[in-house]
Formats: sequence, structure tokens, C-alpha cells
Amino acid sequence: MNLLKKEYNRDLILNGNMLQAILSIAIPVVINSFLQTMYNLTDTYWLGKLGTEQLAAINLVTPVQNIILNFGTGITVAGSVLIAQYIGAKDDASAKSMANQIFACAMIFAFICAGACFLVTPSIVRWLGAEGSTFQYGKTYLQIVVLDMPLLYTINIYNAIHQAQGDTVRPMLLNLLGILINLVLDPLLMIVFQLNVSGAALATLFAKLPSAVIAFYALTRTTQSVYLDLRHLRFEKDKLMSILRVGLPTAIGGSTMQLGFLLMSKSVNKYGIQAVAAYGIGNKVNSLITLPSNGIGSAVATIVGQNIGASQYDRAKKGYQLSRNISIVFLFIGGIILSSTPVSTAIVSIFSDDSAVIAMAAEFLSIMAFWCWTNGIYNSTVGLFQGTGHTEVTMLVDVSRLWVFRFLTLFVCEVILHMSVQSIWYSVVVSNGISALMLYVLYRMNIWRIPAARKKTPRHS
Repeated sequence: MNLLKKEYNRDLILNGNMLQAILSIAIPVVINSFLQTMYNLTDTYWLGKLGTEQLAAINLVTPVQNIILNFGTGITVAGSVLIAQYIGAKDDASAKSMANQIFACAMIFAFICAGACFLVTPSIVRWLGAEGSTFQYGKTYLQIVVLDMPLLYTINIYNAIHQAQGDTVRPMLLNLLGILINLVLDPLLMIVFQLNVSGAALATLFAKLPSAVIAFYALTRTTQSVYLDLRHLRFEKDKLMSILRVGLPTAIGGSTMQLGFLLMSKSVNKYGIQAVAAYGIGNKVNSLITLPSNGIGSAVATIVGQNIGASQYDRAKKGYQLSRNISIVFLFIGGIILSSTPVSTAIVSIFSDDSAVIAMAAEFLSIMAFWCWTNGIYNSTVGLFQGTGHTEVTMLVDVSRLWVFRFLTLFVCEVILHMSVQSIWYSVVVSNGISALMLYVLYRMNIWRIPAARKKTPRHS
């Protein structure tokens, strides 16, 4: 059954109706991303009930957690892209071998990084400017959540391998299990057992454990065409170099971008804990708004990856263009609705009872929602360049988005225009829009058509 489904997915992506292929991959990814986002939103909701200091502390340290995770994500992105290209070329043996290489690299990174981050967390939180109870809450939360990295990467490898094959339903169901457990554990540990911030972190950690166990079991089943064979695992230089070529730019771009988010959090912190709380709420709600765009971007990477593997460049371009247009239209309509003040205020009020926090978060959300259609261009074009293996392009844009456009806009708004905390809000939308334009221009230059990160693979008759 698994092999038949896998062949159906490959045929749909390479030869079937393009709209059906996009939706069959994107819809489960959107649901999956929503479930993943619910981990953080559930914490935000219950922490908001505990107090503004707890909420601000988590929002302050979340970018640190994201820096670590995004660097490791380069490995899983490389795996998904390279496995998809092998599958498109009908070289299942190389796809299986690549899956083993990706898993080994991810686990080594996860264990080393989790231990190192646990030790340096106090210094990092103090550097962010946290003091008193905010420092204690932030340190406690971050030290616990970094310990889930081996569990998280096991789940991420499972997701990457299945998405490369066009199967996004099973990853969605796996994450559903985790979020259901987290929804129960959050109030139980935080409120009933009065563990406060520690309860939020432990709930996230414990919720990933069953999903990671199931993912590892599923990945080692030999009934699949792509599975882990740890008994015969040996590193292969050519595949490790491919992972490095594709994964390192993604890791650098993602982690550098998150470092920029970290410095943004530090910039927000000077306006007080209410501004930090509002910034965190606005970003988390905005992540929900752009979920369809993120899902379609992931679908583009898979569709483009398999079609590039099969040397079908025109079909890869068709998949990208259709996906991009769907994203823009959906986000434009949704953004207009969510940008209205009554709607944005009602949404952010779910996460805080503080009137000052609600007012700032609603303003931030309204501005981001109105311009969120640019994410449709950004995410789908990132998917195009990732699917072709040109992750150096996405790295360039990711780094520029934060370190050049966002901080430059922030400087102009703060120092020249004296816009106070609104400088933060407008720096976000301006930098996002410029980055989307950059990616579109690079797409029009046909850089994505240049062969990159390809594999040595026998052609099958």
C-alpha cells in the first residue's frame, strides 16, 4: 500500500493535474503548520493568563530557540530537496541512502547543540537585557525546551522524507497527536500543578516524546521504499557534500535571520514589557495568517524538486506560478478582513487582558495583515529556489531582509521620523515587501534554471 501510494504521488506531481498536486500537498502542510504553531499559541494563551512578565519573558527568548532550530533545519530542508530530486529521477536507492545520511547528521547536531545551549542559556538571557523575574522565567523556559531537540529533529526528518515523496498527510496526523497532548498538559502543568513557566516548557517537551517514538519506528520500517537502515549506516562523502551545499546556506540564512529577530526583540524591550508582549502576540497571530502561504511554499519545493529531478523545467515553472498566484489572492482577501481594527483587537484580546498590550498588538497585527499578501510571493519563490537546490539565493535574501532592510527601516523610523514603537511595526512590513520583490526579480532572471546541487544518478529506462 505504501509503495502504491508513493507511486501515485510521484505520478501526480510529475504528470497529473497541477492544481490537484499543489492542494494535495499544501493542505496537509497548512494543517500541520497550524498544529505546530498551536504549540506556541497554547503557551502564549496560558502564559497570558499568568501575567505579562511571564508572557514577555517567553517572547524575549523565543528567537534564541528559533536560531538554534533554524540552523538545524538546514539539514532537513536539504534532505527534503535532495530526496525529492532522487525520487523524481526514479533513483529510490539513492533516496534511501540520502535519508540515512540526513538522519545521522541531524541527530549529531541535535545532541551536541542541546547540551551546549543548556549551559549557555543564563548568559544569553542576561545579554538580552532581562532582569529579575523576567530573567528567571526566560532562563527556565529556554533551558527546558532546548532539551527536546533530538525529539524534534526525529519528527522533522520523518516530515522531510514523507514530504519529499509527496505525502504530507502522515506528518499532519503525527503532529496532531503532539498538539492534543500539549493542549492537555499546558493547563495541567501550568495551572493545576502550578509549575508556571516550567509547566509550559515541560508540556512542550513531553508532547513531542510520543510523536518522536512513532516517527522513529515508522522510519525504520523496511516495507517503505525510503527508510532508515541504521545497521548499515556509513557516511558517503558525495551525499554529505550535497547536504552541505544545499543545507549550509539554508542553515546560515535561517539562523542569521533569527539572530536578527533576536536583536529586534532586544530593540522592542527598550519600550517595556508590554511592548514585548504585544510584539510576540502580533508575530504569533501573523504566523497563523500566513500558514496557507507557508504550506504552498512547501508544496512548491516538493513539486519543483521532483520535476527538476525528472528534467521537467517547464512543469516546475508552471507549478510555481500557479502556487504563487493562489497565495497572493488568498492572503490579499484574508489580510483586508483581518486588518480592520475591530477584528484585530478581538483576536489579540484572546491572549492578553492588559489593555495597553491589546492596543499595541492590535495595531501591529492590522499593519502586518494588510501587507501579508507579499508573503505569497516570498514563500512560493523561496520554495522554487529550494526545490532547485539554489538555497544560496534564499540565504542572501533572508540575511538582507533582517540585517539590511529591517534594521535600516527601523533606524529611519526611530531616529529620523521619531515614530517610537510604531517603528518596529513598519520595519517588519517594509522589509518583508522588499524581500519579496528581490526574490521575484531573481526568479525573472532565471537563476533557478541553472543546475545546482544535483546528484549522480543512473537514468532508468
